[in-house]
Amino acid sequence: MASWVALSTSVVEYFEGEDFYRCGYCKNESGSRSNGMWAHSLTVRDYQDLIDRGWRRSGKYVYKPVMNQTCCPQYTIRCRSLQFQPSKSHKKVLKKMLKFLAKGEISKGNCEDEPMEPTMEDAVAGDVALINKLDLQCDLKTLQESLESEEKKKGRSAKKAESNDLIQSQHTEEKLGTGEPSHSVEVHTVPKPGKGADLSKPPCRKAKEIRKERKRLKLMQQNPAGKLEGFQAHPEPLFLPKPKSNQPKSLEDLIFESLPENASHKLEVRVVRSSPPSSQFKATMLESYQVYKRYQMVIHKHPPDKPTISQFTRFLCSSPLKAENPPNGPDCGYGSFHQQYWLDGKIIAVGVIDILPHCVSSVYLYYDPDYSFLSLGVYSALREIAFTRQLHEKTPQLSYYYMGFYIHSCPKMKYKGHYRPSDLLCPETYVWVPIEQCLSSLENSKYCRFNQDPEAVDEGRSKEPDRLQVYHKKTTMPYGVYRKQQKDPSEEAAVMQYASLVGQACSERMLLFRS
Repeated sequence: MASWVALSTSVVEYFEGEDFYRCGYCKNESGSRSNGMWAHSLTVRDYQDLIDRGWRRSGKYVYKPVMNQTCCPQYTIRCRSLQFQPSKSHKKVLKKMLKFLAKGEISKGNCEDEPMEPTMEDAVAGDVALINKLDLQCDLKTLQESLESEEKKKGRSAKKAESNDLIQSQHTEEKLGTGEPSHSVEVHTVPKPGKGADLSKPPCRKAKEIRKERKRLKLMQQNPAGKLEGFQAHPEPLFLPKPKSNQPKSLEDLIFESLPENASHKLEVRVVRSSPPSSQFKATMLESYQVYKRYQMVIHKHPPDKPTISQFTRFLCSSPLKAENPPNGPDCGYGSFHQQYWLDGKIIAVGVIDILPHCVSSVYLYYDPDYSFLSLGVYSALREIAFTRQLHEKTPQLSYYYMGFYIHSCPKMKYKGHYRPSDLLCPETYVWVPIEQCLSSLENSKYCRFNQDPEAVDEGRSKEPDRLQVYHKKTTMPYGVYRKQQKDPSEEAAVMQYASLVGQACSERMLLFRS
């Protein structure tokens, strides 16, 4: 038995039992039900395994809905980023951003954004009181003091980003692999009237292009020597349209389309480590907080005194994930980050993300309401998918984009299913099932087992509970040893419930803190 906790070990404190709380989605006052634990620390490997069993974090609090009892079942959803192709509505959002950056154009009409997620504290509404009590156990104080000191020094310029902070400019013309199969067969079929272009015929040409070519040919006939002012003779007409590729534009082509030199605006996306906070994160934390405060007040109608520094740091800055930088991992390392969107030198949006061994996990997004017309919810999701693909280039096993929870029973929260191809996690066997195969079942019942094999079981379930690791009185021991020291019968029920929820692998690696 060890009398110390290794730096690379996860330490969690499980809160047994389930209670009914107010639902942040349907607003049912006592309909939400979940299990939860406080994560003093988590390795990225353990958190990856936990979210693959339906867990999700809010700050350092990690919770798992009781799927067959909660009012709005929340299914973990992931997008297969390598095969992702933007939809027509996604392309509209990207084009809208490009027009704004290039010419300052602001699109009229409705904002094509998805519905807002509930606030982080609403998502775990019933557990907020518990989280507040546990603030003494988290490293909130350091971040809060840092923010307050920054607020007193508003004139101080931001430090340069550290070497492991990533910056992507909109002007970047980086083209990333799409991950599509190298061999594909394209079948041209004649569409029905009004259903699109007939790909079996030559592409349509704009009238302007045809007029230019006619002018060119006329001038060539008048002066066959080719000595024409403003023109250079070529064996082929200059104004023939570029041949169109049969392949649609990739997500990266659409995002990083080149802008004119005199573009109206400049957009940069910076990825900064939030835990432990990098110097760039500390230097920009006050500005980021102000964006969050305005977002909560305008979008979620919170009074000015509610979006506090404490709330901001608790939910969106504090993280139990340990920073890890293995040689075969992404250049920025694994852990928790803020993806900052800088427009003309100021932050307009921040995506809170976790970079894990197999995925980029989206935690939350907040933005300046003045820029709602840019559909930043959709735009940031597309940028995060592209970022996942970029990380995949260096780290092949990292290929998924986790979007949190899909809630089919809440109409406003079904938009995550529009990022295809995507999978939902079976709440009983924890296998991934394509969302198309799940939708018909979800139309009939809020709660569904997606795995159609009636004989299938949870392969990662707890099979040897005595091997579960416990941290008690500053000592690490197997549960089999700990159990012999306990006389309270309820203690065994709590530990068994924890083991069933986290699975055998995590129960053996993580330390379960018991007082």
